[in-house]
Amino acid sequence: MVNVEKVLDLIPFFQSFFNSLFVATLHTLLVLFFCSLAGFAFAKFQFPGRNILFVFLLATMMLPHQLGLVPSFIIMTKLEWVNSFKALIIPNAANAFGIFWMRQYISTAVHDDLLNAGRIDGCNNFQLYWRVVLPIVRPALATLALITFLQSWNDYMWPLVVLSDQAKYTLTVAIASLNGVYTHDYSMIMAATLMATVPLIIVFSFFSRQFISGLMAGSIKD
Repeated sequence: MVNVEKVLDLIPFFQSFFNSLFVATLHTLLVLFFCSLAGFAFAKFQFPGRNILFVFLLATMMLPHQLGLVPSFIIMTKLEWVNSFKALIIPNAANAFGIFWMRQYISTAVHDDLLNAGRIDGCNNFQLYWRVVLPIVRPALATLALITFLQSWNDYMWPLVVLSDQAKYTLTVAIASLNGVYTHDYSMIMAATLMATVPLIIVFSFFSRQFISGLMAGSIKD
């Protein structure tokens, strides 16, 4: 309890907690929408250059994240998004892994006959996505949601670069500020880290069944 009290005295823990929760939740929702929509397009629609564009998309997964820090910061500066939550939420809302994951799942889980039946009933493409595809791919969405939320919650480098106001610090940046220049109170830092893992346990418990279902998809043949 002493270490917990020290954490609460030294940093605005709950403010940073809600900052991280707000950023991670909105970012996850955007990723789920855009990646599933793009994955549906790559999986079920024929358009010129589809395969080339998909290969190019996969190639971007081999680039290290640190390579884009400086260009991304310049873009955020020009957009006047520095020291703003928009810089944490909107960039990377559609990422290569999410699109690849959803495209592979939709290709195998959503049969063309279902889409054709929907078109006969008068559904347009977006209605097919919303009413037919999304209910089927819930395990894949849950898996992607969990992975994205964890990545956003644990992200340290990018928030450290774009945030300067302590009131807007995410939890990872706030906890890192507990390190002194010459001394490190490891017991206090471990207490803060333990407090920060509680939401992750809750999220995993909520999505665990769908997460396991999504990972096991395709491993058992009918």
